[in-house]
Amino acid sequence: MNRPLLFAVLAVTSSFSFASAQEPPVVPTPPLQKEHAWLLQFTGQWTVLNKAQMQLDQPAMECTGSMKSRMLGGLWVVNEMEVHMMGNTVYGLQTIGYDPVKEKYVGTWIDSGMNHMWHYEGAVDDSGKKLTLSAEGPNLLTEGKLAKYRDSYEFQTPDLIIATSEMEDEHGEWITFMTGELRREK
Repeated sequence: MNRPLLFAVLAVTSSFSFASAQEPPVVPTPPLQKEHAWLLQFTGQWTVLNKAQMQLDQPAMECTGSMKSRMLGGLWVVNEMEVHMMGNTVYGLQTIGYDPVKEKYVGTWIDSGMNHMWHYEGAVDDSGKKLTLSAEGPNLLTEGKLAKYRDSYEFQTPDLIIATSEMEDEHGEWITFMTGELRREK
């Protein structure tokens, strides 16, 4: 092969490589469902006021804090929480999405107060206002055992969420150990 032809082939090959390197790859995104759109109402900045019962035989304590919520790719809501109680601050991170295969809302919760990652599954009730998520985690009453939990978020208005956390005891009764109000900041 003569030298000018070799340079021409290299130049053409290089220009194709350079041109294809300029075009970003197309990343497929899953189709959004109406259930993903439901999660949009979480987005924004919220002020949190909770009443939590750390011991069943003790009165509930008030906790204050904030929640910042944003969507990730239209598929997940990411809730970043900061709660102040008894002179301590607990930071939490929650994800909630919708799994069309399971036909359930799914999510996770982690916080700076424990080393357990919670895995949620749940549904929105018939009213379309209340999301209830179920999980299994460390039993708050009996160390070393697991228990079932339910967390619910009820949108009373677009700017007010009532949150409730419950644990199932050994008799199958649900015990409410936290209630709260999340108010959207204007």
